[in-house]
Amino acid sequence: MKRIFAMLALMGAVAFGAPAWAEEKAADAAAPVATAVAEAPAAVAAPAAAAAEAAPAAAEAAPIVLSKADNAWIMICAALVILMSIPGLALFYGGLVRTKNMLSVLMQVFVVFSLISVLWVIYGYSAAFTEGNAFFGVLDKLFLKGVTPDSLGATFSKGVAISELTFVIFQGAFAAITCGLIVGSFAERAKFSAILVFMVIWFTLSYIPMAHMVWYWAGPDAYTDAAAAEAMGATAGFLFQKGALDFAGGTVVHINAAVAGLVGAYMIGKRTGLGNVAMAPHSLTFTMIGASLLWFGWFGFNAGSALEASGGSALAMVNTWVATACATLSWMAAEWMLKGKPSMLGAASGAVAGLVAITPAAGFVGIMGAIVIGLLAGVVCLWGVNGLKKMLGADDSLDVFGVHGVGGILGAILTGVFADPALGGTGVYDYVANAVAPFDMTAQVISQFWGVGTAIVWSGVVSIVAYKLVDIVIGLRVPEEEEREGLDLTSHGESAYHH
Repeated sequence: MKRIFAMLALMGAVAFGAPAWAEEKAADAAAPVATAVAEAPAAVAAPAAAAAEAAPAAAEAAPIVLSKADNAWIMICAALVILMSIPGLALFYGGLVRTKNMLSVLMQVFVVFSLISVLWVIYGYSAAFTEGNAFFGVLDKLFLKGVTPDSLGATFSKGVAISELTFVIFQGAFAAITCGLIVGSFAERAKFSAILVFMVIWFTLSYIPMAHMVWYWAGPDAYTDAAAAEAMGATAGFLFQKGALDFAGGTVVHINAAVAGLVGAYMIGKRTGLGNVAMAPHSLTFTMIGASLLWFGWFGFNAGSALEASGGSALAMVNTWVATACATLSWMAAEWMLKGKPSMLGAASGAVAGLVAITPAAGFVGIMGAIVIGLLAGVVCLWGVNGLKKMLGADDSLDVFGVHGVGGILGAILTGVFADPALGGTGVYDYVANAVAPFDMTAQVISQFWGVGTAIVWSGVVSIVAYKLVDIVIGLRVPEEEEREGLDLTSHGESAYHH
């Protein structure tokens, strides 16, 4: 427990440790210069390229109209994000565990996806994406009350909307895969019932508020003048007001889940026999297939976060493609030099590292920025699953923190650098002036540290409390004899293979 608190304190100090002299500059850049009237919010501060395509004159308020093309694109993207969880993430994780635990991992990801999908419709969407305070929305839309086929949700262009139901499923798929990611940290030893109860608590108290803090705003259409922008900005989420940019989930998804996983690895303890028993992945074939499905689905994850079938969406898609390829190559090359041989596991892990790192930046950086982020992600995350993992001393079974935590932190911070238009980025769009705002890199990087630090501390504290409660009531870990026999048979009464 002392190690966990020390780790959280250190990471929080680093993330919040921007110099005091820069605080005023950060405040000046705090709220991405936006906000407005449609109830279902857009995902992040507007990608300037997308907003510029459809921005009307400042003095004229455009009627809000459903775009069938944009709506169709986001529905497709929602399906792609679902594919990332089942079967993508399930196969990626399943191939990395031992034969006797294959079905347990598939079951955990599959059922967690189902559980969070239901909770999202019951209360998650309402608590995350309605106007409340800076940390939580309200429960006016329990069971999607009032959300009809005619309800509209804002995009990043004034006057352009998608169906609110489309936005509901798109964001619900994000919530489901975030919780599924955590499973990898304590694979092969956790009680199935404990995992499910933990996920309910963590989803409610960590995922929902992080999504609200980063992504809740009222949309662009109310940004008619400076006074309206100031008033609407005050209703946005805490980190949105701080100016933190997160295009598709570097903080909300990856850092958030990775910290929860790392805390779980500490509190559940190491696998029985670690260091003495062979624990090599049983099927790198499945892992490669899973990684490929993740990469494919991630186009929906990132490009869909533009909320329009726009140039901004295309930029996010290309960045996702190229950054992932760069990370695959850089991880492989570094591993080749260090170990003498390139591995399939390394290439697949590098791809996921690149996907993670480009996620917060995808719609904000140019192609060169994506290349740099990808190349760095492969090398830095390779260190994360080797050197850093040894330093932390946790048995993070499938390297969730080393890839998703380290990659998410790297990508979130570099977003503040490469979003600069001078470096090929889009900048941040000013919905009052209907133009890209002047960019202050120092202030933006400080805002990014706010996002990273908040995600680390918030998820860490919630996770410690949630794991402890579950341990007291249910117990976190299966008995040693069940762990040695394998969770497939002892927890589920099935075997993945009969040969």
